[in-house]
Amino acid sequence: MELPNRRDSSGIKVRIIPRLAETDAEAWNALGARDYPFLRHEFLNALEEQGCLGRRMGWVPNHLLLEDASGRLVAACPMYRKYNSFGEFVFDWAWADGYERAGLDYYPKLVVASPFTPATGPRLLIAPEGDVERWAGAALDAALETARSAGVSSLHWLFTTDSALLESPRLLKRAGCQFHWENLGYRTFDDFLAELTSKRRKEILRERRLVREAGIELHRLRGAAVEPETWRIVHELYCSTFAKHGNYPALSEGFFRQVAATMGEQVLVVLASRQGQTIGAAYFLIGKDALYGRYWGCLEEIPALHFEACYYQGIEFCIEVGLRRFEPGAQGEHKISRGFLPTRTWSAHWIADSEFRRLIARFLEREELAMQAYFAEIQARSPFKSR
Repeated sequence: MELPNRRDSSGIKVRIIPRLAETDAEAWNALGARDYPFLRHEFLNALEEQGCLGRRMGWVPNHLLLEDASGRLVAACPMYRKYNSFGEFVFDWAWADGYERAGLDYYPKLVVASPFTPATGPRLLIAPEGDVERWAGAALDAALETARSAGVSSLHWLFTTDSALLESPRLLKRAGCQFHWENLGYRTFDDFLAELTSKRRKEILRERRLVREAGIELHRLRGAAVEPETWRIVHELYCSTFAKHGNYPALSEGFFRQVAATMGEQVLVVLASRQGQTIGAAYFLIGKDALYGRYWGCLEEIPALHFEACYYQGIEFCIEVGLRRFEPGAQGEHKISRGFLPTRTWSAHWIADSEFRRLIARFLEREELAMQAYFAEIQARSPFKSR
């Protein structure tokens, strides 16, 4: 997308860059991205440099930068021109189908998100000092003007926590559901278990016992401590999971290696081994106050190993280091019985066509009613004694 640099009415310079390497990593991270590993310059840049994005994958970088009169970066959005809805986890295939039936093009569209990462966090990256509200408003205005100038069908902020987006009358708000674990000041895993009903507590203990009885050992490693050869195995296991479900593994081995090299302390790998051989691995990212579960793979099906590696090891880690929250990924009602409670997530959407905006708004109203009923039903399935 070739768009000229411009200045808004307040003198802020707006730039669109096709490569994140064109902006300074420290300046980008200082906009609040440092607390969210999937928004860090190192993470997003690794996706670009290691061949995980591009037209073939449907993710073309068009990052939005705002600079003040002195040239200082004051706001940014990790923005992508999308040619499909792959890797977004906020499903709009029906919207695209509606456009096609009407003889209109839904793609390309613009998406502000971290590719392939359904983790919550800010999507308007704003310098913490100065007039934060002004810069957030300017970033929203600039993003909408970019979408209009580009002639795209729509602009979407996915898994956002930004009040400037969710409260804007110019955007449609859409609710989603994930299952998150909350650390209530537990000192040990047993403290967490003590808060569960007897049935759920016994089930978790049984699952953990099954893994031990299968002769499986679990090891938690920070990214910098993972041996280079192990990344080959981790990547193979990641690919195997996608192959089992008929999906395309977008992330390359080089991506995992580069992220480990540049931000290793924010990478956690759980390795499952038997008699010295790695047979399973789970991949996590560590934020300022949250753990984010991302990928999993195994060579053979071991009863309850997925729950141990992806959930219980993550919970133990959060308790040990004092992380407040654990987001294990998208969907999965089976997480409820293991201590993960339903949590609303949000996205915000701008639709260029007025008639489709009206139709999508009506759809979202009906979807919200269904979502409220769904939450009421699944909240009643809490495994906790007092929640």
